[in-house]
Amino acid sequence: MPVYLRHSASLDHHTGYGHPERAERIRALEAELDRRGWLGWEVVEAPRASEEQLLAVHTRAHLDAVRALSAREGAFDLDTPLSAGSYEAALRAAGGACALVDALLAGGERTGLAALRPPGHHAERARAMGFCLFSNVAVAARHAIAAHGAERVFILDWDVHHGNGTNAIFRESPEVLFASIHQYPFYPGTGPLEDVGSGPGEGFSLNLPVPGGSGEDVFLSLVEHVAAPAARQFGPDLVLISAGFDAHGADPVGGCRLDTSAYAELSRQARALADGLGVRVGAVLEGGYDLEALADSVAATMEVLADGGVPRSVERHPLARAAAETLGRYWDL
Repeated sequence: MPVYLRHSASLDHHTGYGHPERAERIRALEAELDRRGWLGWEVVEAPRASEEQLLAVHTRAHLDAVRALSAREGAFDLDTPLSAGSYEAALRAAGGACALVDALLAGGERTGLAALRPPGHHAERARAMGFCLFSNVAVAARHAIAAHGAERVFILDWDVHHGNGTNAIFRESPEVLFASIHQYPFYPGTGPLEDVGSGPGEGFSLNLPVPGGSGEDVFLSLVEHVAAPAARQFGPDLVLISAGFDAHGADPVGGCRLDTSAYAELSRQARALADGLGVRVGAVLEGGYDLEALADSVAATMEVLADGGVPRSVERHPLARAAAETLGRYWDL
């Protein structure tokens, strides 16, 4: 049975009036899932991440800073305020991502979703930013390697913003293949196609920037013709999705034009990739700030991750051809 990781602590991270990353995101999402009988998924309370799990990715000083700022209700920047409940929420968000990995690699689950907040993919090793305190998917990937003996992890990030934190954390690592489809130029201003990683990690960062207004054809083509072929050659032991839903056309923050059915098809591509490799696939919630679009798109993602199916093929978009020209030095694209 697919597993859904959640915790009420996600509602206690208060960001202030008018902030898009708010507790109502989780309330709307869970209300929709409750209406649908949770799609038959097993609902599990997320544990706290341990210090060992967090320190495998973040510095001690960063952990201390998150704890201290939460206690005094401070802020890292205008986008990233904390409240008294933020530290606990952040521990559960990272811990839920790790528990998802446990369920996939040790518990025998085929798929799952960790749907907690705050999100994580902007958080760097020693820096919180962009609504993110701990790099949840990076902590989960490192946990898969350290605790379960995974040799390689593939992370597909389809949030409208570049996952700069994940990218920076694994920039020099050949253990993680990171692929990010993101609007560019856009916050945080990172992730050009030419950023392919460095040192032993050169070629293991697949940054796939798209212009504002991009729709389903662009995203699907970049997965089918760039990210998925590279991932098959990489041969991961686990597929993780940084699942942001702010590239939806209804989203007030992003500027792309995906719809709910596009997220279903992206999920079908990810599930088919994992099935073809004989590995598990799980998703970790990132952005998505229109409440109805978020709830519908997450539900569609969950349905497809559970049921699978054959993804439809799309033509090679010019952006996919351009990406293949740059990344073809490292992968047969």
